[in-house]
Amino acid sequence: MARLVGRRTLFAVPVLLTVTFGVFAVADASPFDPVKAYTGGAGLTASQENLDQIRANLGVDRPLVTRWWEWLTAAVQGDLGDSTALRQPVAEVIAERLGWSVLLAATAFAVAIALGTVLGVLAARRRGGWLDRAAGSAAYTLEAAPAFWLGLLAIWFFSLELGVLPAGGLTDTDSDVITAGQVAEHLILPAAVLGITQLPWFFLFVRQGVGDALDEDPVRGARARGLSERTVLLGHALRSGLLPVLTLIGSRVPELITGALLIETVFSWPGIAGATVEAALAADFALLAALTVLATAAVLAGNLLSDLLYGLADPRVGFDG
Repeated sequence: MARLVGRRTLFAVPVLLTVTFGVFAVADASPFDPVKAYTGGAGLTASQENLDQIRANLGVDRPLVTRWWEWLTAAVQGDLGDSTALRQPVAEVIAERLGWSVLLAATAFAVAIALGTVLGVLAARRRGGWLDRAAGSAAYTLEAAPAFWLGLLAIWFFSLELGVLPAGGLTDTDSDVITAGQVAEHLILPAAVLGITQLPWFFLFVRQGVGDALDEDPVRGARARGLSERTVLLGHALRSGLLPVLTLIGSRVPELITGALLIETVFSWPGIAGATVEAALAADFALLAALTVLATAAVLAGNLLSDLLYGLADPRVGFDG
């Protein structure tokens, strides 16, 4: 396990270096002018001399490689720079927003895994039955449904038509204090929608895995020994059928991040999404690089977690990957 973690860590270094340089290169080639984004309306009446001075102060007048290297060396020392779009240190931007994004993504992931496992087991137990057909049809339909469309549909139905859940935000508009109750209430819709977008994959993998396990000789032997159907299903078939799901966890992280950005925007959730959009539009090199590194690190960590869980669950595989 230690060797696997060490190899993956060494592999992550050149990946992160390449990703950060790519962010600076793409931002440098974009048509957006960070100076105009920084000055706003005041830039329309400013003199060219003032604009050039602002460009020099922001550091965007220096060559691409120089900007990237200066940012990288400072980031290694813990200084992520200042966001020109939000006009505050990048570390503060991430610290203020990351926790809310993690809360949303973790809750949605837990919902997707729990519901996907339960529905997958029930569908595999009665393959071809009404639940299997209904859940399978719904899963394939949800795979094709855009996350933002599901979010808007949920707001229309639960907030506007029924009025049972808030349409967005972190707390009530008339509240100046953030309470756990308000956060939980406002979290229900975005977490449920994000979880539903991930649900089809877990359902289909569990259904296939448990269904295949039910046809294997060890399960047939367990039934022949007179074990109860519940013991056979949960103690034998489910344990074997969940192994492929462990590898799915890491592969779903990129789409989970993408979906979270869309859901945060639709529901006005105060996470990383707003900062990402503003950074992209303003060609905010420092913030874009930090957020991209964060997302890339999350993907790499998800893949490593999947391999570790699979190796622990199935000793035959080990940690040679």
